[in-house]
Amino acid sequence: MSWLKEVIGTEKAIIAMCHLDPLPGDPNYDGSGMEKVIENARKDLLALQNGGVDAVMFSNEFSLPYLTDVETVTVACMARIIGELMPDIRIPYGVNVLWDAEKSLDLAAATGAKFVREIFTGVYASDFGLWNTNVGKTIRHRKRVDAGNVKVLFNILPEAAKYLADRDIESVAKSTVFNNRPDALCVSGLTAGTMTDTSLLKRVKDTVPDTVVLANTGVRLENVEAQLSIADGAVIGTTFKKDGIFENHVDEARVAAFMAKVREIRG
Repeated sequence: MSWLKEVIGTEKAIIAMCHLDPLPGDPNYDGSGMEKVIENARKDLLALQNGGVDAVMFSNEFSLPYLTDVETVTVACMARIIGELMPDIRIPYGVNVLWDAEKSLDLAAATGAKFVREIFTGVYASDFGLWNTNVGKTIRHRKRVDAGNVKVLFNILPEAAKYLADRDIESVAKSTVFNNRPDALCVSGLTAGTMTDTSLLKRVKDTVPDTVVLANTGVRLENVEAQLSIADGAVIGTTFKKDGIFENHVDEARVAAFMAKVREIRG
């Protein structure tokens, strides 16, 4: 039995993304006030919960283009939003401050989040410039801010980025698990909403069978059975949006239909 059962309550767990609107300091923030951002987040949270997802992860998805050293205002805004939503949260939750591993852990420590997802390891050529990491420093920071119980989900295939070293996915998965003891590995497509390659997912799971492996992008009603036949769970954002469009807000009916299928798969 994996930690998913203990922390989230089920194997083959579905972690839904609660994508926050642009925040103060973001290029696309419209200046209409934090109250609007909070209310939109509340509506999405309730639609996800009512639709039956197993867990939720709050992220600053619309802080595009992303920073790899996130500004304080972003973390402060996210902490306020999650704090105001606390009375409404009924399921386990995690956080992701894109793309800053230390600040994701800071936010988790401040809000009581059970898990974080981030790029913890590797050096990449990316849309956001040369993208470096320092996992040793990050994991020491985790201990320093008393986030040792927070599960760490390592995204080993960052969206919009490519490993600078010529390494196959098996080598990356094996060395990441050996050196860092991640709680899970996340396998992604090129961008949000792009399906994770099933053969890639299988290669990772076959290489590290004792580690939780999550399909991180592009899981939809028509492919969820195939994806969950390999992956231990999935992180889902775009599929739950109105008309399956990334920029839209959550459609509760789409969530409910998807989760009915997942329950059928679980048997």
